[in-house]
Amino acid sequence: MRKIRLLGDPVLRKKAKEVSQIDENVLSIIKDMFEVMYAEDGVGLAAPQVGVSLRIIVMDDGTPRAMINPKIVYKSEEKVVGEEGCLSVPEIFENVERSKEVIVKYTDENGVEHEEKFIDYSARIVQHEYDHLDGILFIDLIPPERRAAIREKLLDIVKRSVHQR
Repeated sequence: MRKIRLLGDPVLRKKAKEVSQIDENVLSIIKDMFEVMYAEDGVGLAAPQVGVSLRIIVMDDGTPRAMINPKIVYKSEEKVVGEEGCLSVPEIFENVERSKEVIVKYTDENGVEHEEKFIDYSARIVQHEYDHLDGILFIDLIPPERRAAIREKLLDIVKRSVHQR
């Protein structure tokens, strides 16, 4: 099983590349991502979190889905604040402001194109995972004073990340 990459791993800060073709390798990555997500009790996972710099997200908000080359084409002006955590930033939970609704265009693992609306919790999952594809972590979106308050915990995670590689 692939390992979750932790804060401090350079792959988490890179802009992921578009998937050019859905082949056996991409399908294998998606399968592995679902396996890791479920094993870690997650609700979403982006490919960079397992060391693959490709624009792939898996999520399960009650409906499991894989999104290849997702694009957020609409974000509502209405924002909501909610607590988030991340498998790549373990044991840290902070409030993050996100759009209440988003519309995402993506291709699934069968090559079928979708345009889907996500609301509330599902919208939060999609935005969180989408950010990973651009090298953004949820801790980047919290106020500086909160980041300062958890600085030592974050440094500990970076140390673990270095030892893991």
